[in-house]
Amino acid sequence: MAEHEDFSALLNEYERKSPGQGHKAPLPGERVRGRIVSIGAEQAFVDLGTKAEAVIEIAELTDAEGHTAQVGDTIETYVLSRDDRTGTLLLGRSAGRHVHDSAGLEQAFANGLPVEGMVSGVAKGGLEVQVAGMRGFCPASQVATRFVDDLQGYVGQRLSFRITKYEGGRRPNLVLSRRALLEEEAHQQAAELRGRLAVGLVLKGTVTSVKDYGAFIDLGGLEGMVHVSELSYSRGAKPQDLVKPGDEVEVAVLRIEQSDKGERIALSIRALGADPWQEAETRYPAGSKVKGTITRLQPFGAFVEVEPGLEGLVPNSELGGGRRVSHAKEVVNPGDVVEATVLAVDSARRRLSLSLDTASHEEAANVEAYRPAAKPKTDESVGSFGQLLRESLNKAKPDTQK
Repeated sequence: MAEHEDFSALLNEYERKSPGQGHKAPLPGERVRGRIVSIGAEQAFVDLGTKAEAVIEIAELTDAEGHTAQVGDTIETYVLSRDDRTGTLLLGRSAGRHVHDSAGLEQAFANGLPVEGMVSGVAKGGLEVQVAGMRGFCPASQVATRFVDDLQGYVGQRLSFRITKYEGGRRPNLVLSRRALLEEEAHQQAAELRGRLAVGLVLKGTVTSVKDYGAFIDLGGLEGMVHVSELSYSRGAKPQDLVKPGDEVEVAVLRIEQSDKGERIALSIRALGADPWQEAETRYPAGSKVKGTITRLQPFGAFVEVEPGLEGLVPNSELGGGRRVSHAKEVVNPGDVVEATVLAVDSARRRLSLSLDTASHEEAANVEAYRPAAKPKTDESVGSFGQLLRESLNKAKPDTQK
């Protein structure tokens, strides 16, 4: 009795000093993070912070970049299975596991374990998948989290699936779902991302859809939106001309708003780009010539885009080449490409003043060239050659009056 009590006391003391070891063991299919504590000939032991012992095959310790994990490294893996006799967890880099026969398929179906299969073709309404020598079917709605119109691109790929229906016998029925695994992974990624999400955070994401009012970005489990005004500095650009579904983009988090439907995450691509108004005075000094496109007309003048996000105003007084202009439409139209003269730049107020009255500005710039040169003063002490000649002749004439 005393020995039993001593053992219980030691166990309690161990669990008190190692609280992490008392966490509930993860279930097959879950994504886990652990530290490699030892590496053997065929397997490595991983500490998951639970009572359950976890092992991973040596071949699984090399990632896609060719880096091999070492003792002390932290790795992210999936729980493939659990040994009911010893409680040991088998880990793997991929959520799917190799099964070799119908017994393995039946066990995976019963325990909800993912399996790996080779997509062998496109069937009516979905994909044909070979798993453990058996033909399975994955409906088109279960291939991805969003409907895929063309399934041909999946043929030849080895993917992970969850078995949603399994009936053995002479004509086995095997129905698979890849979407279930993707949604579970996205849910785990969302939980991790939600924990570190903050205004100003810069993230990489994938464009999922583009609308007239902006683009939706998958951040890895969470989705945000880039409003059209935050896609680019260029005024009036259409979202469809800037991004397309599948594009990899870098975004900054502008706002996080909570609603009944969850988070509303406002993102910006423009915030990570260079502001075109910075050092505009240096690029466009007064008097320089610029080319641009007429973007819009107003009763008081026309706006010209000289580079994406940088517009200048040509007032009516600088449109007519000396004649009176009541409205900019009398001279130019949206879309016209024009050459203008820079009058002034104010980067702080984001203002650029331009002129299309090229003739008057050229005349003002070259006024000195058109002004007649002053006549040089003659040196009256020397005189001209003609004057000298006349004086000599007068002196040579005989004096007839004598």
